[in-house]
Amino acid sequence: MEKFIQLLVYGLQLGSIYALLAIGYTMVFGIIRMINMAHGDFLMMGSYAVFFIVSLFFADQMLGPAIALFVILASASITGFIGVGVERIAYKPLRNRPKISSMIAAIGVSLFTQNFFRAIPFIGPNPRTFPKLLKDVLFFVGPIQLSLVRIVVIILSIVIMSVLYFIIMKTTIGMEMRAASCDKDASSLMGVNVNRVISATFFIGAGLAAISGAFYANNYPVLTVTMGATLGNKAFIAAVIGGIGDIRGAVLGGFIMGVIEIMISSVYSELAYGISFVVLIIILLLKPEGLLGKPMIEKV
Repeated sequence: MEKFIQLLVYGLQLGSIYALLAIGYTMVFGIIRMINMAHGDFLMMGSYAVFFIVSLFFADQMLGPAIALFVILASASITGFIGVGVERIAYKPLRNRPKISSMIAAIGVSLFTQNFFRAIPFIGPNPRTFPKLLKDVLFFVGPIQLSLVRIVVIILSIVIMSVLYFIIMKTTIGMEMRAASCDKDASSLMGVNVNRVISATFFIGAGLAAISGAFYANNYPVLTVTMGATLGNKAFIAAVIGGIGDIRGAVLGGFIMGVIEIMISSVYSELAYGISFVVLIIILLLKPEGLLGKPMIEKV
């Protein structure tokens, strides 16, 4: 039982990272019905942004909680603006084209981004070691060993997701997002600036991906230009499992994915990645729209 609880804590920590990343997938799909296959690369960009900010301004110093949070939010803002730029340049011209065009463009953006970063001399193909943002402290609750950093990651992730849910449900931009998700053309006729809504969606999604990248790299401190590909696939699976288009579903799917991956890794690590696809297939067979998703009605 002690081992199960220990693994559950690790799974919740990893699941919170997947959940933050999955929210970006589900927000973009919910509004413009597009699968942004380049979304995982925003995680990579955010991780490198934190790396360079810390390297330039703080060298090898251990950051305090306030400074670490500021650095993460700064990297999230930088990545968010990059996300807006990518949408304007690569996706906006294809908005009224068949959806497959946008998906192919997103794959192209992902491949370009990874190879562009690999070609930059001060990044390159070699892995980098992510700096420790906070000093970790281990403590025990009975026989269960807990890490302060893991607990902080879980709590901050839940707070961030709660704030986002409040924004979506209670603010003007959130109302506009929900309206555009239902019908972009009708929303535009009612005075909603759809372009601004889509830009805000990409900004928030890319920013959350950057935050999830910082959280992930703080616990698994190896940076590579391709790190976003595998993590992006897992987060996309999490979004589909929960019901893509529903933020609550993305959060639920993220936590499910994290817990299952850690549990399977403790038994046989080679199965951890593959088992996520097995879970996806089982859930889609039982509930094709995902756990919290609603059946989509195709208008003809």
